[in-house]
Amino acid sequence: MESSGEMVAFPLLITPIDTNYRACTIPYRFPSDNPKKPTPIEVSWINLFANSIPSFKKRAESDDTVADASAKAEKFAQRYSEILEDFKKDPESHGGPPDCILLCRIRELILREVGFRDIFKKVKDEENAKAITLFKDVVHLNDAIEEESKRVENLVRGIFAGNIFDLGSAQVVIFVDNSGADVVLGILPFARELLRCGTKVVLAANDLPSINDVTYHELLEIISKLKDENGLLMGVDTQNLLIANSGNDLPVIDLSSVSQELAYLASDADLVVMEGMGRGIETNLYAQFKCDSLKIGMVKHPEVAQFLGGRLYDCVFKFNEVSSC
Repeated sequence: MESSGEMVAFPLLITPIDTNYRACTIPYRFPSDNPKKPTPIEVSWINLFANSIPSFKKRAESDDTVADASAKAEKFAQRYSEILEDFKKDPESHGGPPDCILLCRIRELILREVGFRDIFKKVKDEENAKAITLFKDVVHLNDAIEEESKRVENLVRGIFAGNIFDLGSAQVVIFVDNSGADVVLGILPFARELLRCGTKVVLAANDLPSINDVTYHELLEIISKLKDENGLLMGVDTQNLLIANSGNDLPVIDLSSVSQELAYLASDADLVVMEGMGRGIETNLYAQFKCDSLKIGMVKHPEVAQFLGGRLYDCVFKFNEVSSC
């Protein structure tokens, strides 16, 4: 479904009044902090985003769909660097104080303002194409496991680390993350198994491009390539598979603002899955829902690992069961 119209709160999110919902997991500052002086945590995240500028500039320079890409990439790098330095001088500048959502948003806005739409498009297409060629083999290997619990454990090992919940859910909403192997070889085989068990599955993908995250339109294209002429996904009916445009345009997500289409499709789901570091760890790790929820992702930033008391590349799997009492 296309994203259009006014954004709304995700209906399964327990109301902010009840939970003091804050999208960002890490507290960047407290009320007692000087509003005109960046906190040490804010500075560390400003530096993290500053360190990523050369790689983003290189990606932008190689975007052959944009005229004068090299000059525009330089303009992006200079402008974003200036804004990050401004935050160090005054955290309230440019709509601050800064957090991972604001820093991501400003980066994407500058890229679009100077003329770039999707600097990761080429690598996403390449990774999707490779993963699509492996999809059948992955599914065949899983289908060969006769015992259901072991088959499910094998399916979710790379995503959920073991048989963390059963397949009794009637409807599942999964916020997907990266293109390539992540979505094609991780999420889609699992979604197919849920469909085979009679579960309705809603896959929610970004509206606009942001780093290598799969977009709504890209996900539609991937699934169309994987279906056969009868609309089956390796022999499984896909009538209960719905693709939703989340309305999001960042690698992180604030669930107080999603598309009306997603809100409608997710309204009666009994499991929500936030997949990926951006959506399930850097944001929404402590988000509370009206139904069971699972947050899953790999820790790829030292700042996040330090906050969680873990190590770089640790995997986080956080399952919250809502009591039926």
